[in-house]
Amino acid sequence: MDAIVLLKDDHKTVEKLFKQFEKAGEDAYDEKRKLVDQMIEELTAHAYIEEQIFYPTVRAEAPEVCEHVLESIEEHHVVVWMLSELKDMDPRDERFDAKVTVLMENVRHHVEEEEDEWFPEVRKAMGRNRLQELSEQMAEAKGKAPSQPLAVPSARK
Repeated sequence: MDAIVLLKDDHKTVEKLFKQFEKAGEDAYDEKRKLVDQMIEELTAHAYIEEQIFYPTVRAEAPEVCEHVLESIEEHHVVVWMLSELKDMDPRDERFDAKVTVLMENVRHHVEEEEDEWFPEVRKAMGRNRLQELSEQMAEAKGKAPSQPLAVPSARK
């Protein structure tokens, strides 16, 4: 597995959670809470490994995508703050579903840009072996990722 495949696998995992949330009934409060808690866990770990390992390496080794990386960090900033708000929000709150919907829209936009616009450039610039090395570092870091969304570096910028 290489770093881009690892990140795309994360994207697929989160998209499955999004689809389950969208299919949950209007009054499925317990199910929605559980799904959002899983989203928080997955997205926090994902943002962490991107910001700690993937993005800095990409900036150094594929500088032509630097602007994309900077935009992605700003998108993370918005997402981790939304996650932090959802962490303690009651699923019965009238704004809960709306906030999750906006979160999903933001994440889907972010994923589309990464996968369609600049991951191919990164793959070309860095090559398979380097991306495989990076994947190992990212997988190890994922186990050390914070559980609190606001502990992700972009939350503080």
